Amino acid sequence: MLDRQIHFYTLPALDVVSHNLIKPIRNVVTFAVDEQHLKRPPQFLNEVPAPVEPIEFCVIKRSAVSLYSLRERLFFQKEIPLPSGGVLARRTGKYLCVADRENYGMIDLEQASMIPLLPISQAPDTTLVVKPSITIISESEFLILSWTGASTLGVFITGDGDPVRGTLEWPSHPEAISLDYPYVTTLLPNNTIEIHSIETQSIVQVIPAPPEGSSPPDGDRKVLVTCQNGFFIPSTQRSEKLRMMPQRLIRKPATPGRENGGDTIARGEDNTVPDIPALDV
Repeated sequence: MLDRQIHFYTLPALDVVSHNLIKPIRNVVTFAVDEQHLKRPPQFLNEVPAPVEPIEFCVIKRSAVSLYSLRERLFFQKEIPLPSGGVLARRTGKYLCVADRENYGMIDLEQASMIPLLPISQAPDTTLVVKPSITIISESEFLILSWTGASTLGVFITGDGDPVRGTLEWPSHPEAISLDYPYVTTLLPNNTIEIHSIETQSIVQVIPAPPEGSSPPDGDRKVLVTCQNGFFIPSTQRSEKLRMMPQRLIRKPATPGRENGGDTIARGEDNTVPDIPALDV
């Protein structure tokens, strides 16, 4: 999405689809691809081509939700009014969980009906900006976060708007959240990572923040990313993609009595730094 427009590209070349074939979708706030499509196993180059299932997705505009289906061409299905708009949405099957600037809601796309859920923030202090968070747990279950003023609660909600399981709780509002069933991993503002079990709602592991001063400010943890089907590297490029690469190290500011800011990297006999393997993510 760029400049509030959704553009379409071909894979793997990433060529822009001709606007004569599929025109960009305009006036977009955000969009949500059906999670059930995203979880389909990838098709490899040496496999027999399988029938292509249409990609269903929702486009959130200022006051409506537009439903589309994409195959060789783009098909508009219908539009559902959304007077309060939306800034974040996640879709699985016929259910769309959406958040505006204040509240969460659940939309049944077949019935074109909406159920109000929780406020994003339950705290009386309205000056604090709390980011909404929606995570799809299963085909008809979502996890939404709500700030209480003292902690953040994670509530599991079905597509019918009913709470299930217990609740999760964090001492502060998570910066990012990632699902690897049956675990939910969250990144907190203090750079601590907490891992909860969905089944028991208990904390199973806490990864503390890096020691203060161990990394520069721009090296802080910022986001968590889930990869649905692993990483696919074509076999003809495997050796090229996984080759050893030299990496320039980020040095700390120089301190008195320590040359070059305390560089303790082992050097070879020719005073050079050896190559360090790196994974480009």
